[in-house]
Amino acid sequence: MPLTIECQKRPDGTKPNALRRGGQIPATLYGHNGAESIQLVVDAKQAGFLIRDAAVNSTLVQVTIPELPWKGKALLREVQKHPWRNSLYHISFFSIAAQSEVEVSLPLNFIGDAKGVKTEGGTLNSVLTELAVKCDPERIPEKIDVDVSALNIGDILNVSDLKLPPGVAVSGESDRVVVMISGVSTAAAADAADDESAAATESAAATPSGKGAE
Repeated sequence: MPLTIECQKRPDGTKPNALRRGGQIPATLYGHNGAESIQLVVDAKQAGFLIRDAAVNSTLVQVTIPELPWKGKALLREVQKHPWRNSLYHISFFSIAAQSEVEVSLPLNFIGDAKGVKTEGGTLNSVLTELAVKCDPERIPEKIDVDVSALNIGDILNVSDLKLPPGVAVSGESDRVVVMISGVSTAAAADAADDESAAATESAAATPSGKGAE
């Protein structure tokens, strides 16, 4: 079920803090008419439900503004919160109606058990957890799957190695590292060797020599 939100046009001269005290959150809509923007207000409780279920810069929201002859789908573009109270301060929407392509951030979903981890004792290190891409605003994928099952220790997957859904293109450099499989560090290996050497020494010291046993 698509997410929806009803907004009202913000009255001229209203102060943001006064709106928040009254249970409303300031909001802004961009992209519906070129460079023009609309200042809005949203019910604080409804805004809280929205940001709980939506992901910034990847979720489409059906926005309705009863006082205006406009409604349509928009990206939840930005969420601002109070720096220490964590209360909602402001949200922004970006209309996709006039856009043939939008840039969004999609989460990376790592699937499979890497050989280098499962059978070689290595560690999977994810460098990126999301990726900025460009795609049709009406066909935004929920995520990008990254299959790591064939990776051995020392293997690296770059952005250019990812299998993207049809119509999706990477935004930014394609040589960035997404994930790598690292082995046991040199320090850890040295510690393990020291432990084994100490155990062998203790074992030898505890075993009576042939001469003492006679």
